[in-house]
Amino acid sequence: MPNAPAPTLADLRREIDRIDEAMHRLLMERGDIIDTLIATKKTAESGSAFRPAREADMMRRLVERHKGILPLDTAESIWRVIIATFTYVQAPFSVHADLSAGEPAMRDSVRFHFGFTVPFMTHMGPAGVTAAIAASRGDLGLVPATTAKTAWWTALEGDGAPKIIARLPFVERADHPAGLPVFAIARPNPDALVTDIEAWSIRVGGWGPGAARAIDPPAETMAVADRGFDAAALLVSVPRGGLERIEAALVAAGASVRSKALVGSHARRYTVTADGTLA
Repeated sequence: MPNAPAPTLADLRREIDRIDEAMHRLLMERGDIIDTLIATKKTAESGSAFRPAREADMMRRLVERHKGILPLDTAESIWRVIIATFTYVQAPFSVHADLSAGEPAMRDSVRFHFGFTVPFMTHMGPAGVTAAIAASRGDLGLVPATTAKTAWWTALEGDGAPKIIARLPFVERADHPAGLPVFAIARPNPDALVTDIEAWSIRVGGWGPGAARAIDPPAETMAVADRGFDAAALLVSVPRGGLERIEAALVAAGASVRSKALVGSHARRYTVTADGTLA
């Protein structure tokens, strides 16, 4: 049998147009489902529709099925905008972000993860972010998860306070275009949380290099000076159920645990290598 003729440029462009139209129709169909969801769950009347457990799972499945010449960054950013925009449609919210670690990196993170439809409110310092979230009904706050000058996480202590609900980006890699690690803070919806990693606010006495070295991975720690000469306020992110080991290590290193409070939880870090495979 003769070989089929090679497709012309016109043929290929028609195929692209067909795919573009199909994607647009699917997005509109997704919108129809969200509209029904709002009516069914009354989401618009119950606060934020942000669901960190579901979103983390969606992004992991995206990475696992992704292949071809389309960069993973592009696929991830498209899905993030789709997810965030439809979340906003369900229950309008604003993103409050701390710019003290540098405006470009935080702005990239906000726009990559939430697009341009969700309002973006800026603050110079984490205290403004935590106060705004405490006063809001369903807003989201972003604070850098690398270093801190103040123990901002103590504002998350207590049953009625906002909590850490996610750590962004959901998918980590060395060349991520919005790779600044940030904590997402909100008034948590109990049925939407993911508790792989617990975030604890801990005050310790006898803090020093030995105590700092005692907190080994997989725990992550931020520490600032607290009241007292050798006191420190810690934010410790540790796999669920691992706090007792951290406390024992601190005591063995000569420190004392003066107080502790659970201030949130988030999904475990999901890291991929440069070629897109799970690290």
